[in-house]
Amino acid sequence: MSSIHPTMILHSGVIHTLDDQTPRAECIAIYMDRVLALGSDDDLLGLAGSHTEVVNLMGRTVLPGLTDAHIHLEHYALAMEKIDVEVPTMETCLERVRQAVILSNPGSWVLGHGWNQNEWDRYGNIRDLDEMSPENPIYLTAKSLHIGWANSTALNRADITAASPDPPGGHIQRDASGAPTGILFENAMELMTKIIPEPSLERSVSGIRKAQTQLWQYGITGLHDFDGSRCFQALQMLYKEQELGLRVIKNIPIDDFEHAMNLGLRTGFGDDWIRVGNVKVFADGALGPRTAAMMAPYEGEPENLGMRLYEREKLLEIFIRAGNAGLAMAVHAIGDKATHDVLDAFVKLRQHEKEKGWSHLPHRIEHLQLLHPDDLSLPAKHDIIASMQPIHATSDMDMADRYWGARARYAYAWRSQLEAGATLAFGSDAPVESPNPFWGLHAAITRRRRDGSPGKNGWVTSERITLHEALRGYTQGPAKAARMSSIIGRLAAGYMADLIVLEKDPYSCSPEAIADLLPTGTMVGGVWRYRAF
Repeated sequence: MSSIHPTMILHSGVIHTLDDQTPRAECIAIYMDRVLALGSDDDLLGLAGSHTEVVNLMGRTVLPGLTDAHIHLEHYALAMEKIDVEVPTMETCLERVRQAVILSNPGSWVLGHGWNQNEWDRYGNIRDLDEMSPENPIYLTAKSLHIGWANSTALNRADITAASPDPPGGHIQRDASGAPTGILFENAMELMTKIIPEPSLERSVSGIRKAQTQLWQYGITGLHDFDGSRCFQALQMLYKEQELGLRVIKNIPIDDFEHAMNLGLRTGFGDDWIRVGNVKVFADGALGPRTAAMMAPYEGEPENLGMRLYEREKLLEIFIRAGNAGLAMAVHAIGDKATHDVLDAFVKLRQHEKEKGWSHLPHRIEHLQLLHPDDLSLPAKHDIIASMQPIHATSDMDMADRYWGARARYAYAWRSQLEAGATLAFGSDAPVESPNPFWGLHAAITRRRRDGSPGKNGWVTSERITLHEALRGYTQGPAKAARMSSIIGRLAAGYMADLIVLEKDPYSCSPEAIADLLPTGTMVGGVWRYRAF
C-alpha cells in the first residue's frame, strides 16, 4: 500500500462504513474508483503524494452510497415534465389541468400524474375533464400507476367505447348505461398509452440526464430500474458518452422477455455501471384501486378479491423458462393471495433449480405489501429478496386499515422479514413516491408520516426497524440483489468509492430529523457527482 499514493483522501470525518470488520473510521483513502484504505487520520494522511487531493471533512459524516432498489427511471424523468396532480382536492387537480390546457396547443396531449381517489372520496370522470378542454386529449395517471383517467377526446382517439371489451388483466370502468367513465384499471391503461405519442430517445436521454442530477443530490449512487427498452437505450447512450454516473441494474419487462432470451441476455451480464437484472412480471394490481389479489374480500366490498394477472401455474411456467435461460425473476405482488401464489411458485422454482443443477439466481419479490402470517418465513427460507419500499407504508396506511382491516398487521412487515432472516432491498417506486431515500429511512424507522401522524409510536409499531437495519436496506440488500456484494454496499478496501457526505450524523439525530437530511456531497466511482461543501 505504501507504494501507491491515493488519488484522494477524506479526513477528519465520522465515517460509518457498514462493514462489520471496521464499522467506524475518520479517514478514507481512495485510489481512482476504489477505496484504498480506511482508518485514522494518523494512519492514512501520511500516504498522500504530490498529486493526492486532500479533503478536510471538518467533522462531517460519510456513509456508503445509497441504492434505490426499485425505480422507474424514465417514468420518473418524464413525470418531472407532466402536470403534478398529487394534490389533496379534485378541484386543485382540475385547476392545474385547466392551466396546462391554456398553455397547450389545440389538439395536443395534456398529461399529468399523481392523483389519488382515496384522498378525494370519489373517482374523477369524463365530464370533469371534458369541462377543462373539449379539444385536447387529457390523460392523468394515478399515483399508484395502476389507474388512468381520460377525457372524451382521449377515449375517442383510443377508440374506447361502450362496446369495447375489458382486456385481459384490465377493466374499463362504466356507468349505469355501460358507457366508459374515463377510468381505466390495470391492463386497460395500455389501450390509452399505446396511442399516446412515444417520447423520442433523445427526450428520454435528456430527461434521465436531469433526473440523474436530482438523484445525486438525494444521495443515490445506484438504482434498479424497471422501465422498458427505450430507457435501456438511453442509459447506454449516456454510458457511451461517459455521462452515466449511477450504477444501474436494468430489469427486463415481461413484454421484452422473449426478445431478451433470443439475444442470450443473462442476469449479471454487463459491467460495474450497467448490468442485466431480472425479468419483471406483475402477479396482481395495487391497493389504491383495490386490484391487489386477496385471499378474502376487501373490507366493505364482499365481492372484491382484486385481480390475479397470472395464475400460479402460469407464473411457474414463466419462472422455469427464465431460469433455463439464466434470467432471475422479479415479481410484483401486493395482496396476500398474490404474495402467497408467487412465493409458492418460487418454492417450486428453487426445487427445480436444484434438480437441474442450475445456478442459484437472485430472485426477488417486489413490494411484498401484505403477507398471510403462514407465509412470513418463506422469502428468507428460499432466499427470495424482499424488495420493499418503506415510504409506501406511510402513504398507504389509511387505505390499508380501511380496506384490509386487521390483516394490515402484516402489511409492510419489515421487522417480521428481518427476524425471519430475509434480505431487505429498499427503494421508492418513483415516480409513485419521491426517490428521496431519507424519507424512506424515516418511514422505516418511525412508521410515521413527516407530519408526525399517526402518533409517536407509528403505525403497526412492532414492524419498525433501526437506522442501521434500514441503511442496510439501501446498501447491502440491493448489492446482494445485484450480485455485487463484493464491490458495493459498504466502505472497505477494494470496494467502489461510492459514498455520500452529510452535515449531520444520522446515528446521532432524532428519528424525526432524518427525513430532513440531504447530502452535501455524493461520490460515485471516486468522482464527485455533486458537492456543496
